[in-house]
Amino acid sequence: MRGMVFFTLLMIAAAVNGDTVFDAGEWRVDFSPSSKSLKLSHPATGTELSGTLSFLGPAKANASETMGHEVPADRKWQIEDPRDGARQRLALIDPNGDAQGYVTFQPDGGRLRLLVYHRTALAYPGTLSFQGTAKFFPDAFAARTRSPGGRVLQLAAGDADSLLNDTLFSPENDCALRLDAAKLTLSAHPGTGWDFGFEGRIDDAAQAEFTIALERDYYKNRWVPYYKPIDRSRAPHPPTGWMSWNTYFDKAGSKENLAEARLGAKFLKPFGLEIWSIESWQANSSELPVSKFHNMNLEHHPEQFPEGMKWLAGEIRKLGFRPGLWVAPFGTGNEGFYRAHRDWFLHRSDGSPVGCWNGKYTLDPTVKAAREHLRGIFDKASHDWGYEFFKIDGMSGRGPGYCAHLYERPEIRKCFSDPSCPNPFELCVKAFRDGIGPDRILLACQGHFTGAEAAYADASRTGADIVHPNQPVKWANILLQARCTINQIFAHNVVFWSDPDCMMISQQALDIEQARVETTVVALPGQQMFAGDKLGELAPDRIRLLQQSLPVCDVHPVALCPRFGHLPVWDLAVRRKFGSWHVAALFNWGDQPQRIGVDWGEIGEDPKKNFLGWEFWEGKWLGRLQSRLELEVPPRSVRLVALQPDAGRPQFLTSDRHLTQGAVEVKNSRWDNGKLTTEVEAVGGFPLTLRFTVPKGFSCEGVAQVPGAVLRGQPESNGEIYAVTAETPETRTVALELKFTKTGN
Repeated sequence: MRGMVFFTLLMIAAAVNGDTVFDAGEWRVDFSPSSKSLKLSHPATGTELSGTLSFLGPAKANASETMGHEVPADRKWQIEDPRDGARQRLALIDPNGDAQGYVTFQPDGGRLRLLVYHRTALAYPGTLSFQGTAKFFPDAFAARTRSPGGRVLQLAAGDADSLLNDTLFSPENDCALRLDAAKLTLSAHPGTGWDFGFEGRIDDAAQAEFTIALERDYYKNRWVPYYKPIDRSRAPHPPTGWMSWNTYFDKAGSKENLAEARLGAKFLKPFGLEIWSIESWQANSSELPVSKFHNMNLEHHPEQFPEGMKWLAGEIRKLGFRPGLWVAPFGTGNEGFYRAHRDWFLHRSDGSPVGCWNGKYTLDPTVKAAREHLRGIFDKASHDWGYEFFKIDGMSGRGPGYCAHLYERPEIRKCFSDPSCPNPFELCVKAFRDGIGPDRILLACQGHFTGAEAAYADASRTGADIVHPNQPVKWANILLQARCTINQIFAHNVVFWSDPDCMMISQQALDIEQARVETTVVALPGQQMFAGDKLGELAPDRIRLLQQSLPVCDVHPVALCPRFGHLPVWDLAVRRKFGSWHVAALFNWGDQPQRIGVDWGEIGEDPKKNFLGWEFWEGKWLGRLQSRLELEVPPRSVRLVALQPDAGRPQFLTSDRHLTQGAVEVKNSRWDNGKLTTEVEAVGGFPLTLRFTVPKGFSCEGVAQVPGAVLRGQPESNGEIYAVTAETPETRTVALELKFTKTGN
């Protein structure tokens, strides 16, 4: 939650008068009967829920239920201190002045259960309401910690609402405040805090309860023992860039990298691409395996990088990019270096060297001089050469050849200089961070949120390579990338920025439908976005896919737990100061056409709500949608639909600038007495098109011209849509003004 929190609890019970203050475990309960105010405070964290507690009983009740007393129609009961001296409960007093039930407060550490029950066999249906405000950590957001199940991957941008949310979570404090009731709703008011609604019902004389559970170290206790929130001072958003290996593999030198960077500066940098990262630059690195590369002494490949790595970093910076560097420093294939520093490496009992994916000779991190060497090479690459982004490979992977696994094996631990060292892998990662410094970005490849790298890395490769060596991207690679994203996205924008590996969209390898799937998988969740194709060989529609993914939208997970399998629906709930909408991705992972759909309830919306739909990839107006979205999706394809709540008047619908359809580029949109004004950031030299609805009974008079911009408007979809294309010579915010008149039809 951001700032203040508002909530409402609804239940069925029976009533009273009260006034009491007491401690309930870690919580303090303070109830005033005169003002009907209840405050639940947690002094250790400063969490506070306070508001008005009231009860509405039934309009009528039969004699057996009331023992001959008629219940007044106004249904107002009282809540008071208990009349029998019992503590830690409040009494529900009916309109005749009798205690007919109780609310009790049962503590269990950070958990506080409010239990509602009837007195003896009486059963009074009704509504207990608790409305007010709550203070929590200012960085928190609404989420879901109960296992979501279902078919939908939930994502959010901004303070988005969902009827499915049950928790407030603070990444900075790794603290979760979970609310449980039979029915629970959370809704936010940007700038003023959150509004909450809770509802539980008692249909007979059985007990009913709701729970307030404050859990500290939520991620740390479950999955991330080295939990540390993202350092947003050095990595305020997911890194974006380009790297060569997935298409050049080990053959790209300084010439090829700079040629690609010039194209990137022209076509991608204006959209937000930031980093140009160099791979396979070490001596002996022109072909695999990595184990023979000279990985530990900053020796560059003389033929492919003749000018040296410091020179290359300077040239990259001249093009407006931050230079990045790939390294695999847990071992080396450099025999001369090994012989000069034999004591720095692992050996078996017979004296033979231990090899791994990173080198024929594997580093022993328990040797202080070896760790100091690691720190020194990263210090030089960072502060002398000038690299600002470090992709450190060989960390975890899925086998014993990667060092996080290797160092844990009992037979390898016996080879350490200090076999009693409890954390050899962490010693390495700490040396990396100490060397590159506090202001450089560290990408752990592959980094596990369960390991020590979570405390030091800013981003983490969450999946396998998107291509196999010297092969193009294939559909099977995309399926694996999607599965890994679904499984680990709950750590994204909390523990570190998720890196699904490069976005590969070449027309030589993928048809346009598969390329759109790849783009959606990488970009819709707001993950790290690195391009990996040869830019000069990409068709214009493929370059466009990269542009529509930049800059990365600030997206956080909603379900704070792992998911598994290929979920067919990914839903991004967006909230901006000018409105809220959904971007729903309908995936067909199979090889046959399918009808794929989603009910409003599955995306946390009221089933009675009406939405206006626009499909992004095919550019199709779907009209007014009630209760459900469903489309025919071709095999190995995705349909990406903006769902805008129907305002019943002309409104902003979609933008083709970014696949989030307004979450990045649209800054404001407001309706005022027949005029719709929408502010959008246009990238200089690249046109974009916004679309607006023209409902029945309205006509659009056109768009007003703006100095310094070329605006072209035209009706579409039988006049139900008005499209405006804007183009500016320089990147700037343009205010589009459309005038509408009522036609009376």
